[in-house]
Amino acid sequence: MGDFLVYTIGFPVTFLLLVMGMALAARRILGLRIGLVRTALACSLAMSVASSAFGETTAEPTAGLVTLQLGLSILAVIAVLAFAEIIVPTGSIPPPTEWWGMLRRRIARTRRYSRITAIAFRHGLGPYLRGRERSGEGLPRSLRLALQDAGVTFVKLGQVLSTRSDLLSPEFVDELSLLQDKVPAASWESVRAVLDAEVGMDAFTSVDPEPLAAASIAQVHRAVLRSGAEVVVKVQRPGVRSVAEGDLDIVSRLAETLQRTRWGSALGVRDLAAGFAAALREELDFRVEARNIAAVSAVADASVGLPRVHLSTARVLVMDRLDGVPVRGAAEDEGLARTLLRFVLRQVMLDGVFHADPHPGNVLLLSDGRLGLLDFGSVGRIDSALRSALQRLLLAIDRGDPAGLTDALLELVARPEDIDEQRLERSIGQFMARHLGAGMRPDVEMFGDLFLIVSRFGLSIPPEIAAVFRALATLEGTLGVLSPGFNIVVESRSFAAEQISERLTPESVRRTLTEELQAVLPMLRRLPRRVDRITGALEQGRLGLSMRLFADERDRSFITGLLHQVMLTVLGATAGVMAVLLLGSSGGPRVVPDIGLYQVLGYNLLIISVLLGLRVVVTVFRPRS
Repeated sequence: MGDFLVYTIGFPVTFLLLVMGMALAARRILGLRIGLVRTALACSLAMSVASSAFGETTAEPTAGLVTLQLGLSILAVIAVLAFAEIIVPTGSIPPPTEWWGMLRRRIARTRRYSRITAIAFRHGLGPYLRGRERSGEGLPRSLRLALQDAGVTFVKLGQVLSTRSDLLSPEFVDELSLLQDKVPAASWESVRAVLDAEVGMDAFTSVDPEPLAAASIAQVHRAVLRSGAEVVVKVQRPGVRSVAEGDLDIVSRLAETLQRTRWGSALGVRDLAAGFAAALREELDFRVEARNIAAVSAVADASVGLPRVHLSTARVLVMDRLDGVPVRGAAEDEGLARTLLRFVLRQVMLDGVFHADPHPGNVLLLSDGRLGLLDFGSVGRIDSALRSALQRLLLAIDRGDPAGLTDALLELVARPEDIDEQRLERSIGQFMARHLGAGMRPDVEMFGDLFLIVSRFGLSIPPEIAAVFRALATLEGTLGVLSPGFNIVVESRSFAAEQISERLTPESVRRTLTEELQAVLPMLRRLPRRVDRITGALEQGRLGLSMRLFADERDRSFITGLLHQVMLTVLGATAGVMAVLLLGSSGGPRVVPDIGLYQVLGYNLLIISVLLGLRVVVTVFRPRS
């Protein structure tokens, strides 16, 4: 009975200790953090291989045979793990605890794929999905209708694409610009449930069940706060976030697939999808919109009215109700159009924070005669470097300077290594002669031709600058409502000229010189002492140049890794050569009747050689982070 207990308890404990030891050895040799499941399977396989290899041996176990058996076992473990690491790298398969959630998401994604595919086929896009392209006539309209029926995420995607004149042809841009996300209003019961969960219905004296407006993401209701303030409440539609997240997952996967194509890689569809996903997630969080309103209000003047935020959560936004009417029903007024344009241009050029979607539905004519802006879910931000380059671009257009426009354009875009600047400058010169020559009346369409030049030369417009041109293109439609025939380009050039004139006044020049002098004054104070040190060292023959090789940590890591790989390769090759020499030798004492000591050493060195080789191979095939 005692022997039985010792066997039943001792064998699993021994096996577990061997498995743990082999796992630690395998991790150390391969330099990887290997999962428990694949390590246990590899160790079990190694134990069975070692047992079958030495199970038929009747000789007494010796130290040499034991080391050989352990070496073969570890070799089997390393070989299995190395093969698994090459085929299925660690981390590429989630742990079993996540499989159920992945299965549910995959099922939901498959259903959504099916719905989107059915919508695409219904609108005649089936041949394009199968890879059999047909005539492009009617394709832009079919694409717009399919995106509109596919729901909120794809409507927003189409609206973003409609602003990328540098990527799409004018036919697609014009058609996608017609996308609207107006949908039937959600039931008052579901809206009330969201309000009660986010801020509590007791925060309001009353809330009008009938919405003022309803879109795919949210709808707006009139309300009165306990303080008596008349406000509007923007409430997110129930369930829209989960639908959007599922659709963004689909968009991301499609982008990864298209990124492998030549045209997809050239357009950078992965980055476009990532930027779109980030923007939509911000739009789904109303706290971001509240911060946007605060940012724009902080730098805005009183010429345009902006709402004040009272309460904000992720799904509810409570702000002042602006007293006014939509501009579509207002009388024509060129002064108001000029005021709105200058307000947006000042935000873009000087403040760096601007309303990125000023379409007529987001602009009101207030009762006091001013204009008011609504819906700050889409706000653009550009840094000072991009603002300076954009100002130089507009100044070069105003002066008719192709070289200046080329330089400013190359500062705005991601510049390829093999750009032909001379050819680019000639193309821009032809562009300016076509749109800015004598007798020409420049309009916003000239930016479409500029985008074509950008696309033809393989340049990539940053998303921030694309948002600027999108806002200006949208603003042109609003200005046309306020004042038909209003020329946004001419007025923009006038605004830029005024800003330059303001900077050239004696007071502005003096202030600029004072600021620059304050910035360089500390360096000027230290300059004489440093010059004295340099001239003294030069006079005494002690002037030298000190350079630190591999000062960058990344360079040191690269060289260290390379030397590590070379050393492992050399050691593995040396051990292999020694193993072959020892295995070919018949001398040495006998460990067992059929195996000599030299053979045992040779086999062990061969195992070491293979282990080192596997380490090198795994490192070569390992995905780079």
